[in-house]
Amino acid sequence: MLIPWTAEQILALAPDTTFVKDAIDLATLRKWHEIGTNDKVVWGKYQGIEKHPCQTQIDLGETAFKCTCATDKIPCQHSLALYLLLVKNPNIFTHNQPPDWVQDWIESRRQKQAKKAEAETIVDPVSQAKRAAKREENVTAGIEELDYWLRDLVRGGLATLSQQDKSFWETTAARMVDNQARLLARQIRIMSNINPTDTAWTEELLKGLGILYLLLEGFKRRTTLSPESQADILTRIDWEFDKQLAHGISLHDRWLVLGERIEEINGEKDLLEASTWLWGWESKRFALILQSTHISKPLERSLFPGTCFEGEIVFFKSAYPLRAIVKQHHSPLTPISYIPGEKTINAALFEYTKALSSQPWIDRFPLSLQAIIPQQYKNGWALRDSTNNILPITPKFEQGWQLLAISGGHPINVFGEWNYNCFLPLSAWAEDYFISF
Repeated sequence: MLIPWTAEQILALAPDTTFVKDAIDLATLRKWHEIGTNDKVVWGKYQGIEKHPCQTQIDLGETAFKCTCATDKIPCQHSLALYLLLVKNPNIFTHNQPPDWVQDWIESRRQKQAKKAEAETIVDPVSQAKRAAKREENVTAGIEELDYWLRDLVRGGLATLSQQDKSFWETTAARMVDNQARLLARQIRIMSNINPTDTAWTEELLKGLGILYLLLEGFKRRTTLSPESQADILTRIDWEFDKQLAHGISLHDRWLVLGERIEEINGEKDLLEASTWLWGWESKRFALILQSTHISKPLERSLFPGTCFEGEIVFFKSAYPLRAIVKQHHSPLTPISYIPGEKTINAALFEYTKALSSQPWIDRFPLSLQAIIPQQYKNGWALRDSTNNILPITPKFEQGWQLLAISGGHPINVFGEWNYNCFLPLSAWAEDYFISF
C-alpha cells in the first residue's frame, strides 16, 4: 500500500499544536488494538483511561476522519496517531474487511452524499419562483427602509453617531433580518463595533457607510446591470440569495489547498466561518470555499491546507468569480510540493486592482508571492520583494517571529489574504516544507 504522506505532513493537519504532541505520544502500537485496513479505509481502537476504547477510522480516499472520543475538533489526536502508525509501520495493519462500526460509517457517508446530490437535482420551479418573488419583495422593503435610515444619518452628522449606544444600530439591523437581508444586518453590526475613541473611527465608519450606500444604489439599478453584477449584489445582501448562485463556471483541475482561516463572524452572534483557499494548477485561478456553523458545532473538514486533489468545483455567478463549492473529488488528497505565486508585490496587487474594477465589493483577496522576505517594519511586520517593495502585515497576525524564523532571513513563498490595506499570512513554503498559520 502506497501512502504518499510523511509524518510531518500528517501532523500539519492538526487543528492546533497541542494535538501534535498528543498524537506523537499516542502513536505507539501497545496502546492500539484491532487495527486494520483494506487500502481504502484504516481503523483501530485506542484504549485510554476511558471505560470504552475510542473507535478511530480514516477514509484514505477522501482524507476524512471519524473518532468516538470527546474531542470536537477534526482530525483529533487519535486520528492523527493512527495515521502516523500507518505511515511509520504499515505492515502491522491487518488486511481484511472492515468491522461493522467502520462499515456503518462508510455507509452513512455514502447515504449523506447521495441525499445531497438528490436534493440538488430535485427542484420545484413553481415553488422556487414564488419563494424568490416573496424574498425579493421583502428585501426591496428592507432596502427602502435602510435608504431612509442612511439619509437621516447624513443629515444628523457623523459626530452624533459616537454618542449612540448599541440599541441604535441593533434596531435597524434587526429590521434587515426581518426583511431577509441578513448580510446588510451584519454590515450594520460591524459598524456598531467600531470604537469611537479609535483614531481611525471616522475612516472606518465612512468605509462601512460607503459599502452600504453602494449596495443600495446597485440594488435599485440592478435591472441595468449584467447578470453577474446582479448576482454579486444579491450575494452581499442575503445568504438565501447566495445559495441559489452556485451555478456559474464548472472547472476541473488539480486544486491546491493553500490556506485556511477559521474565525467568529464579525457582526453575527456565536457563528464560526471557515474560509479555505484553493488554486488551480492548470487554470491558474483561485477559489474560495466558505463554510459556517454555530460555535457549538464542529466544522466539517474535508480540505486541509498543504494538500491537493483532482476534482471539479463550481463557481458562484459573479463579475469576478472567487466563491465556489467543491462538486466532486476525483482523487485522494495528497501533499503539495510547492506554493506558486507572483514574483513581485506590484504584480499581485495589480490582480487585486483588476478584480475590484469588476467586483467592487471584494473585501478580501488572495495573494500568493514568491521569493519574499519577512521583516520587522515600523511597529509590526511586513514582506519585502526583490524590488524592495513592502507589503504591510496586519497587526492581527501574531506569528511574525515564527514567520521570520521559518525564512531565516532568506526568500520564501507566502500565501494569504489582502484586505484593503494589509496582508494576513495563511501559509508559507520554505525548504520544501509547507507551514500553515
